[in-house]
Amino acid sequence: MSSRPAVAQRIAIEGPAGSLEALIEAPQAHGDAYALVCHPHPLFGGTMDNKVVTTVARALQSCGVPTLRFNFRGVGASTGSYADGVGETDDALAVADWGARHWGGRRLVLAGFSFGAYVALRLAQRRVPDRLILVAPPVGRFDFSPLTAPGCPWLVVQGDADDVVDPQSVKRWARGLDPPPKLLLVPGVGHFFHGRLDDLRHAVEGELRSV
Repeated sequence: MSSRPAVAQRIAIEGPAGSLEALIEAPQAHGDAYALVCHPHPLFGGTMDNKVVTTVARALQSCGVPTLRFNFRGVGASTGSYADGVGETDDALAVADWGARHWGGRRLVLAGFSFGAYVALRLAQRRVPDRLILVAPPVGRFDFSPLTAPGCPWLVVQGDADDVVDPQSVKRWARGLDPPPKLLLVPGVGHFFHGRLDDLRHAVEGELRSV
């Protein structure tokens, strides 16, 4: 594992609706995986620079996993317009495929926060990742009923004081899946992990280092 800062590179990736703005951050030493991290809702200020998304990416990098963050269509320098999670899943697939080519077919780790967690789980129906990490998945705000458990280890991190996503709905949804995810309820934490980003980072690092 590397503690040195990741090397950052801004790139453009061709997506189904045009160019997607993306950021590669690669630690100096890394293993046999790469990660895609999806951001929260584009219509409510979500971008790849969101602090929760950035924290998840930093945790992955600290475990030697290079990361790809990107802006969904219509966000930042990415072309196109919001597409109800369907088009955004296609965006994520294009970025994941780019990462597979760039890193020589390394294993895929998928992660997402809020709306990005919904997109990451949708993508996991099409490209089974090696590991899936969902932070505050918006159960009750989007239709999760068609989405099945991925065929890989997966973690759900949920604040029990979330004022955007109902924690009890997340618990019921997670426990109804087969196999269920590892569910980590963080006490006293709201949707955006204000003042508690270190707890989130430690949760992600602990999950990756448990392997």
